Amino acid sequence: MYKIKQYSKDKAKQLGVQIKPSTNPKKKLDVFKEGIKVASIGDVKYKDYPTYLQENKQLAEERRRLYKIRHKNDLNKVNSNGYYANRILW
Repeated sequence: MYKIKQYSKDKAKQLGVQIKPSTNPKKKLDVFKEGIKVASIGDVKYKDYPTYLQENKQLAEERRRLYKIRHKNDLNKVNSNGYYANRILW
């Protein structure tokens, strides 16, 4: 099971949402807004920015840059899974 990092908790708080471990075994987090689930984010098969950060800051920054290039089409669609993944995990 994915352990929620403080980085993600802080980012969720800034967005005004709550995060919990996902009930979907293929996802890391479920995002809730006013008690209603709005997204499941983060594939458990892949690392995220806070996980990379624990290993190496330079690597984390490079992986973040590549993530944002790869997912550029859905990063800013407010309230989408991609939006929350970008804002909370990257």
